[in-house]
Formats: sequence, C-alpha cells, structure tokens
Amino acid sequence: MNALILAAGYATRLYPLTQTKAKPLLEVAGKPMIDWVLDNLTSVSDLERVYVVTNHKFVKDFHAWAEEYRKKRPKFAIEIIDDGSTDDSDKLGAIGDITLVVNRHELAKDDLIVVAGDNLFSEPLADFARAAKNAEATLATYDVGDLEAMKKYASITTDADGVITEFEEKPPDPKNTMAGIALYYFSREVVPLFTTYIAAGNNPDQPGRFIQWLYQRKPVKTFQIKGTWFDIGSKETLDEANQIFARFN
Repeated sequence: MNALILAAGYATRLYPLTQTKAKPLLEVAGKPMIDWVLDNLTSVSDLERVYVVTNHKFVKDFHAWAEEYRKKRPKFAIEIIDDGSTDDSDKLGAIGDITLVVNRHELAKDDLIVVAGDNLFSEPLADFARAAKNAEATLATYDVGDLEAMKKYASITTDADGVITEFEEKPPDPKNTMAGIALYYFSREVVPLFTTYIAAGNNPDQPGRFIQWLYQRKPVKTFQIKGTWFDIGSKETLDEANQIFARFN
C-alpha cells in the first residue's frame, strides 16, 4: 500500500502566512501540520511508501522537511513530487495532482491512501486503513455536529451498509451533519479510474468531485473518524487547532 499527501495548493486565504511557506509546513502545536498527518499514518502496518505532491514554488522546502522527518521516523520511504505549478493560475488541481503521481510512479498496481496535508487527526489511521481494505473505495467521514457548518463540507448519505447513496458538495440545505473529509482509500482496481476521470474532461480540482463521480459507478464505503479532526482553512481554524492539538503532543 502507498499513501499520497496532497500539498500543492497555495492557500491564499491564509495570506500573508502562506506567501512564503506552504500551508502543510505551518506549525500546529509545535510541529508542521504534515507531521501530524504522517505520524498518524505510521500506524498503518503495510504502508510502504509515502508520496507528497507539492508545487514548484515550495518543492525545496518539502525536500528539506522530508530530510528532517526521515531522521525522526525512518519507517517508510518519503518521496517529494513537484507538479510544476507556480501559482493558482497554472495549478493542476487535487485530482490532477493525484493523476500525475499515479501515472508518473505507476501507482495503479497497489492500493492507495490519499489525504490532504492540511487535515489534522488526533487518532492514528490504522483502523481506517484496516476497514477500508475490505472495499473498492472508502471515504472517511466526520460528524461536524452542526447543520450550518455542513454548508462548507460535502454532505454524505449512506445505506445500512455504509455505502454512499448521496453525495453533495457544500449543500445549501444539509440533511445531516455527516461530512466527507479529505481522507480516502482506493483499491488497485479503482486507482486507474483517475486517468479515466481526467481523460473525460471532468473537473480536476477538489478530490471530493472524484468521489461524486465514482459512487455512481462503484460502491464507495464510508468510515467515521473518531476523536478530533480539523481542516485548516483560515487563520481562525489554525489558531483553534494550535490550542486543541497542544493537548495531544
């Protein structure tokens, strides 16, 4: 199994903090955001290699970060991928980045975990990976507990077996508080479909759009994440995450 961390965005909503530093390299409770992601991935027993896809502007910073991280946790190989973009005008989009890495490194032969580099979890991800291996594709969900907050996320409805029956990005009138979050598992049978999706001219941006396309073609299961989850999208959520995650250090 491989993992791919998405870290190629420009995070303009966090300017000026992210004008000179990539968002996943900003510190939360004393360590870079991406450290939290990788630390929780270390519990996945059969994970062999982690790919981090970033942009050309920050690729050197990620190489320097990876060198330091390997000294602390040499469990698996970390490879930094430059998607060649330099700003928002020429970015590939998250699905475009996934497809780039899958094709360039021939990842379609193995199962793949994909996670956003700005998603923080307080719990290890071993249970997610263990449960997901029984499915062709799995989307992590989180109960945000607030219908108004759900308007910012992807709303998920499932059947009795936890398979997605409805998926709506940023619903104006949410039906529940269960949000799809940027943590995914794709079996080796599904990974090649990223190329199919892009070749058909579909939107290459948010990874949730691939799920929205996929669940109508393949069963996509869900797994509810427990503990604390944060999607860092603003200075306010960054400040809040710093306070909360200091308890987990």
